[in-house]
Amino acid sequence: MSTLNVLVWVALPYVCFAVFVLGHIWRYRYDKFGWTTRSSQVYENRLLRWGSPMFHLGILMVIAGHVVGLLIPREWLYAIGITEEAYHIGATVLGTFAAVLTLAGLAILIYRRRVVGPVFLATTRMDKFMYVMLGATLLFGTAATVVHQVFGGGFHYRETVSPWFRSLILFQPQPELMIGVPLLFQLHVITACLLFALWPFTRLVHVFSAPVGYLFRPYIVYRSRDDVRGSRDTKRGWDPVTTPDPDKLRRL
Repeated sequence: MSTLNVLVWVALPYVCFAVFVLGHIWRYRYDKFGWTTRSSQVYENRLLRWGSPMFHLGILMVIAGHVVGLLIPREWLYAIGITEEAYHIGATVLGTFAAVLTLAGLAILIYRRRVVGPVFLATTRMDKFMYVMLGATLLFGTAATVVHQVFGGGFHYRETVSPWFRSLILFQPQPELMIGVPLLFQLHVITACLLFALWPFTRLVHVFSAPVGYLFRPYIVYRSRDDVRGSRDTKRGWDPVTTPDPDKLRRL
């Protein structure tokens, strides 16, 4: 086992995970006002209306596929009747569809940021770097699926990548499992680790800002200003001009 393999498949994931956790704590403590998506919908809505739902729906499908493929041992799936062939077909078809949907949505969002002037001016350097890392992670993952799973003979990542990932969670790392993994899968894992390290310092923090409080907040009470249901009688802002009373003038 070489030192490089230990650094890449043991040290790098743990360092990126530590930065991911500590970075979010730091960001929430010292930059609460910056914890936002910095929405640009006010500048342009037509492209956003297409790109954003496609990207978010696709990325949710991608995450669900990774959870099943990485965290659930294949023996558990066998126990509920999902064979290796059925899993391979489902993962390949649904995974390819999710990848295409996600990349198409991301391409629309990047195009929008480049061609719409106000949106481009509102894009920071960190946004651009985040888009590069996110796009690289998705492209490497899609390329690995297409090359090895769709047109290739198939690569059993549940015998290598999945056990390696679970070994990190159990703090019993097995870097030797990643040595024979195809290059595209390795690049996908490395860029994903770097993306997670970058995550706390970008607009991606909005993932952890689900508006759960809206479900429990009290009602907002609005009061009518008409003459019938108002909280108090309305008053005129002026009085008509009339002839002065002679008796009042004598008293003065």
